[in-house]
Amino acid sequence: MKRVFDVLISFFTLVLFLPIGLIISLLIAFTSTGGVFYQQERIGLYGKPFKIFKFRTMRTDSDTKGKLTVGMRDSRITSVGYFLRKYKLDEFPQFINVLRGEMSIVGPRPEVHEYVKLYTESQRKILNVKPGITDYASLEYFNENELLARSINPQQTYILEIMPAKLRLNEKYLENPTITHDLKIMTKTFFKILKIK
Repeated sequence: MKRVFDVLISFFTLVLFLPIGLIISLLIAFTSTGGVFYQQERIGLYGKPFKIFKFRTMRTDSDTKGKLTVGMRDSRITSVGYFLRKYKLDEFPQFINVLRGEMSIVGPRPEVHEYVKLYTESQRKILNVKPGITDYASLEYFNENELLARSINPQQTYILEIMPAKLRLNEKYLENPTITHDLKIMTKTFFKILKIK
Protein backbone atom coordinates (compact mmCIF):
# COMPACT_ATOMS: atom_id res chain seq x y z
CA MET A 1 0.00 0.00 0.00
CA LYS A 2 2.83 2.41 0.86
CA ARG A 3 4.43 1.75 -2.53
CA VAL A 4 1.19 2.54 -4.37
CA PHE A 5 0.82 5.72 -2.30
CA ASP A 6 4.41 6.76 -3.09
CA VAL A 7 4.01 6.15 -6.84
CA LEU A 8 0.71 8.03 -7.14
CA ILE A 9 1.87 11.05 -5.14
CA SER A 10 5.24 11.16 -6.93
CA PHE A 11 3.67 10.91 -10.40
CA PHE A 12 1.19 13.72 -9.80
CA THR A 13 3.82 15.86 -8.07
CA LEU A 14 6.20 15.56 -11.03
CA VAL A 15 3.40 16.34 -13.52
CA LEU A 16 2.32 19.44 -11.58
CA PHE A 17 5.93 20.50 -11.01
CA LEU A 18 6.96 20.08 -14.68
CA PRO A 19 6.51 23.75 -15.78
CA ILE A 20 8.47 25.00 -12.76
CA GLY A 21 11.06 22.27 -13.32
CA LEU A 22 11.59 23.43 -16.90
CA ILE A 23 12.13 27.03 -15.75
CA ILE A 24 14.59 25.86 -13.07
CA SER A 25 16.44 23.75 -15.64
CA LEU A 26 16.83 26.75 -17.97
CA LEU A 27 18.05 28.98 -15.13
CA ILE A 28 20.66 26.41 -14.10
CA ALA A 29 21.79 25.85 -17.70
CA PHE A 30 22.18 29.54 -18.53
CA THR A 31 23.78 30.77 -15.29
CA SER A 32 26.55 28.21 -14.68
CA THR A 33 28.51 25.55 -16.50
CA GLY A 34 27.64 21.89 -15.99
CA GLY A 35 24.55 19.71 -16.23
CA VAL A 36 21.09 20.57 -14.94
CA PHE A 37 20.95 17.55 -12.65
CA TYR A 38 23.38 16.37 -10.02
CA GLN A 39 23.71 12.71 -9.11
CA GLN A 40 25.46 11.41 -6.03
CA GLU A 41 25.85 7.88 -4.75
CA ARG A 42 23.91 7.27 -1.55
CA ILE A 43 23.24 4.16 0.47
CA GLY A 44 19.71 2.81 0.27
CA LEU A 45 17.64 -0.17 1.35
CA TYR A 46 19.72 -3.00 2.87
CA GLY A 47 22.91 -1.04 2.22
CA LYS A 48 22.54 -1.05 -1.56
CA PRO A 49 24.04 2.05 -3.24
CA PHE A 50 22.01 4.12 -5.71
CA LYS A 51 22.27 7.47 -7.46
CA ILE A 52 20.16 10.22 -5.93
CA PHE A 53 18.82 12.97 -8.23
CA LYS A 54 18.90 16.67 -7.43
CA PHE A 55 18.92 19.91 -9.36
CA ARG A 56 22.54 21.03 -9.50
CA THR A 57 23.09 23.85 -7.02
CA MET A 58 26.89 23.86 -6.85
CA ARG A 59 29.71 24.42 -9.29
CA THR A 60 31.09 21.44 -11.16
CA ASP A 61 33.41 19.12 -9.18
CA SER A 62 32.47 20.70 -5.84
CA ASP A 63 32.41 17.20 -4.30
CA THR A 64 36.21 17.16 -4.42
CA LYS A 65 36.21 19.87 -1.73
CA GLY A 66 34.04 17.91 0.70
CA LYS A 67 30.60 16.28 0.93
CA LEU A 68 29.20 18.63 3.59
CA THR A 69 27.75 22.01 2.66
CA VAL A 70 28.74 24.58 5.25
CA GLY A 71 26.28 27.47 5.36
CA MET A 72 23.99 28.73 2.62
CA ARG A 73 26.76 31.05 1.48
CA ASP A 74 29.20 28.23 0.80
CA SER A 75 31.33 29.59 -2.06
CA ARG A 76 30.60 26.46 -4.12
CA ILE A 77 26.86 27.22 -4.28
CA THR A 78 25.67 29.08 -7.40
CA SER A 79 23.33 32.08 -7.24
CA VAL A 80 20.42 29.98 -8.55
CA GLY A 81 21.50 27.15 -6.25
CA TYR A 82 21.13 29.39 -3.21
CA PHE A 83 17.47 30.01 -4.04
CA LEU A 84 16.78 26.35 -4.82
CA ARG A 85 18.35 25.18 -1.56
CA LYS A 86 16.54 27.79 0.51
CA TYR A 87 13.13 26.56 -0.67
CA LYS A 88 14.20 22.88 -1.01
CA LEU A 89 13.39 22.95 -4.73
CA ASP A 90 16.63 21.13 -5.51
CA GLU A 91 15.13 18.01 -3.89
CA PHE A 92 12.17 17.64 -6.27
CA PRO A 93 13.96 15.36 -8.79
CA GLN A 94 14.08 12.76 -6.01
CA PHE A 95 10.46 11.94 -6.83
CA ILE A 96 12.09 10.21 -9.83
CA ASN A 97 14.02 8.05 -7.36
CA VAL A 98 10.70 7.23 -5.71
CA LEU A 99 9.15 6.15 -9.02
CA ARG A 100 12.22 3.99 -9.69
CA GLY A 101 11.67 2.24 -6.35
CA GLU A 102 14.94 3.44 -4.79
CA MET A 103 13.31 5.81 -2.32
CA SER A 104 10.06 6.49 -0.53
CA ILE A 105 8.52 9.92 0.02
CA VAL A 106 8.93 9.57 3.78
CA GLY A 107 11.82 7.69 5.33
CA PRO A 108 15.34 8.22 6.70
CA ARG A 109 17.39 10.52 4.49
CA PRO A 110 20.02 8.47 2.61
CA GLU A 111 23.64 9.06 3.55
CA VAL A 112 26.87 8.77 1.59
CA HIS A 113 28.96 5.64 2.15
CA GLU A 114 31.67 7.36 4.18
CA TYR A 115 29.14 8.19 6.91
CA VAL A 116 27.13 4.97 6.73
CA LYS A 117 30.28 2.97 7.44
CA LEU A 118 30.46 4.79 10.80
CA TYR A 119 27.02 3.50 11.87
CA THR A 120 26.88 1.21 14.87
CA GLU A 121 25.16 -2.16 14.51
CA SER A 122 22.06 -0.69 16.15
CA GLN A 123 22.03 2.33 13.85
CA ARG A 124 22.26 0.13 10.75
CA LYS A 125 18.65 -0.96 11.25
CA ILE A 126 17.79 2.33 9.55
CA LEU A 127 18.86 0.60 6.34
CA ASN A 128 15.99 -1.91 6.70
CA VAL A 129 13.56 0.64 5.24
CA LYS A 130 13.72 2.65 2.03
CA PRO A 131 15.31 6.07 2.42
CA GLY A 132 13.01 9.04 1.94
CA ILE A 133 12.79 12.60 0.65
CA THR A 134 11.70 13.88 4.05
CA ASP A 135 11.61 12.67 7.65
CA TYR A 136 11.67 13.91 11.24
CA ALA A 137 15.39 14.62 10.98
CA SER A 138 14.83 16.82 7.91
CA LEU A 139 12.34 18.86 9.91
CA GLU A 140 14.47 19.10 13.05
CA TYR A 141 17.63 19.97 11.10
CA PHE A 142 15.99 22.10 8.42
CA ASN A 143 18.83 24.62 8.73
CA GLU A 144 21.61 22.07 9.17
CA ASN A 145 23.97 23.98 6.86
CA GLU A 146 23.81 27.02 9.11
CA LEU A 147 24.56 24.90 12.18
CA LEU A 148 27.64 23.51 10.47
CA ALA A 149 28.72 27.00 9.43
CA ARG A 150 28.99 27.97 13.10
CA SER A 151 31.20 24.99 13.91
CA ILE A 152 34.99 25.14 14.12
CA ASN A 153 35.12 21.59 12.73
CA PRO A 154 31.95 20.96 10.66
CA GLN A 155 32.78 17.36 9.80
CA GLN A 156 33.41 16.42 13.43
CA THR A 157 30.23 18.22 14.50
CA TYR A 158 28.24 16.30 11.92
CA ILE A 159 29.69 12.88 12.79
CA LEU A 160 29.63 13.23 16.58
CA GLU A 161 26.52 15.35 17.15
CA ILE A 162 24.18 15.82 14.20
CA MET A 163 24.30 12.39 12.58
CA PRO A 164 23.57 10.42 15.81
CA ALA A 165 20.71 12.81 16.66
CA LYS A 166 19.21 12.37 13.19
CA LEU A 167 19.44 8.60 13.46
CA ARG A 168 17.58 8.70 16.79
CA LEU A 169 14.82 10.71 15.13
CA ASN A 170 14.66 8.17 12.31
CA GLU A 171 14.18 5.39 14.84
CA LYS A 172 11.07 7.24 16.00
CA TYR A 173 9.62 6.88 12.50
CA LEU A 174 10.51 3.19 12.34
CA GLU A 175 8.20 2.57 15.30
CA ASN A 176 5.18 3.46 13.15
CA PRO A 177 5.91 3.53 9.37
CA THR A 178 2.30 3.97 8.22
CA ILE A 179 0.69 6.08 5.49
CA THR A 180 -1.05 8.16 8.17
CA HIS A 181 2.34 8.83 9.73
CA ASP A 182 3.76 9.68 6.29
CA LEU A 183 0.98 12.21 5.66
CA LYS A 184 1.71 13.86 9.01
CA ILE A 185 5.41 14.28 8.17
CA MET A 186 4.65 15.43 4.61
CA THR A 187 2.24 18.08 5.91
CA LYS A 188 4.78 19.31 8.47
CA THR A 189 7.44 19.51 5.74
CA PHE A 190 5.13 21.51 3.44
CA PHE A 191 4.34 24.08 6.12
CA LYS A 192 7.99 24.22 7.20
CA ILE A 193 8.97 25.25 3.67
CA LEU A 194 6.18 27.84 3.50
CA LYS A 195 7.42 29.48 6.70
CA ILE A 196 10.84 30.23 5.19
CA LYS A 197 11.55 33.94 4.94
